[in-house]
Amino acid sequence: MSDPVNADPAELAKFSDLAHRWWDKDSEFRPLHQINPLRLDWINSVSGVSGLQVLDVGCGGGILADAMARKGAQVLGIDLAAKALKVAQLHALEAQTPNVLYREISAEALAMEQPGSFDVVTCMEMLEHVPDPASVVAACAALVKPGGWVFFSTINRNPKSFLLAIVGAEYVLNMLPRGTHEYAKLIRPAELASYCRAAGLELSHTRGMEYNPLTQRYWLSSDTSVNYLFATQKGGGV
Repeated sequence: MSDPVNADPAELAKFSDLAHRWWDKDSEFRPLHQINPLRLDWINSVSGVSGLQVLDVGCGGGILADAMARKGAQVLGIDLAAKALKVAQLHALEAQTPNVLYREISAEALAMEQPGSFDVVTCMEMLEHVPDPASVVAACAALVKPGGWVFFSTINRNPKSFLLAIVGAEYVLNMLPRGTHEYAKLIRPAELASYCRAAGLELSHTRGMEYNPLTQRYWLSSDTSVNYLFATQKGGGV
């Protein structure tokens, strides 16, 4: 793991400026609200979350963290975007979401503070926004208990993903603010798998996420050419 502050100030500022819109389902964060049930159901089907200690790394305004807490998990959401965290905390108070807390801390710093403390760690739509994604993967591996699960989702790096996830989503369909993703920061599945192996995580399940702009419907599939999800497990479980 590298410097505990593994973050791009421009990325933090980008999401902080939009923080007040996290829970507006017709805002720039509409895609996150639309895919959240898919993410939650898949995570729950692989590892379960009810009654477990769950960490959501890069939680933003708390969309996934809140949903996992409502499924019965004890959730800690962490992020370095202070304004987004305030929105998450306020939403938890207003919605009376049980068993969810938020902290402004990096995954690397928390890994030094609380190694092996969580049954499940999620890191969704975050790796493509940090300078050193391998460091985040290593921190997630350090944070999960032996035998525990770590889930990642990110975007592949290839011409198809450039056309669909950047040109299409940001410039044609205006689903996301322009500049949300940088092509050079996108991560191929083989690269993420390499980071996971180096961190002691075994890749167990892979899924792709697809979108039909005509029906505005998302679904999970075997196609990992654009958006994809990894379910990994840390060795040493009973």
